[in-house]
Amino acid sequence: MEPGGESGCWFLYFAYGSNLLRERLLLRNPSAALCALARLQDFKLEFGHHQGRTSSVWHGGTATIAQSPGDEVWGIVWKMNTCNLSSLDKQEGVEDGIYVPIEVNVCTQAGKALTCRSYQMKDYVSGPPSPQYKKVICMGAKQNGLPTDYQEKLEAIETNNYAGPVPIMEEIEAALKAEKINSA
Repeated sequence: MEPGGESGCWFLYFAYGSNLLRERLLLRNPSAALCALARLQDFKLEFGHHQGRTSSVWHGGTATIAQSPGDEVWGIVWKMNTCNLSSLDKQEGVEDGIYVPIEVNVCTQAGKALTCRSYQMKDYVSGPPSPQYKKVICMGAKQNGLPTDYQEKLEAIETNNYAGPVPIMEEIEAALKAEKINSA
């Protein structure tokens, strides 16, 4: 174990976008373990293109959170080993200045307050997600049992109808298939 004891080795990460889906997060961050379902108060979920550029990974707008009094965003708190901090930052495009890490205070379903790392997109232009990206978010919300009315809100998101290839989607689907085989 690293010096600094238990808390030095772990951090909490609040996911609200494609990382709601366990298989998506585990592709690059193998230490992630489910901690809790939680709600971020006074924020809303938005989709956009960083500096107006479409995501080359997802071919559409990607999720971000924006302050919005009275709104709420549901998500998942993952407990992660600090060894995955750089891989998570990399996945979120922190180096390229696309997302910035922020600290958020969320409330778990059990009513416990937790301080987590999350990410917010900088300089974005609103724009709809690809159907593939939306599907991953909805699958993650369902997989982890986010509140039904919130799942319905996610299902209602308009997409850009992109129908081309999304290589990361193929990776995620392969991971889902492999799990089915292993658990059969």
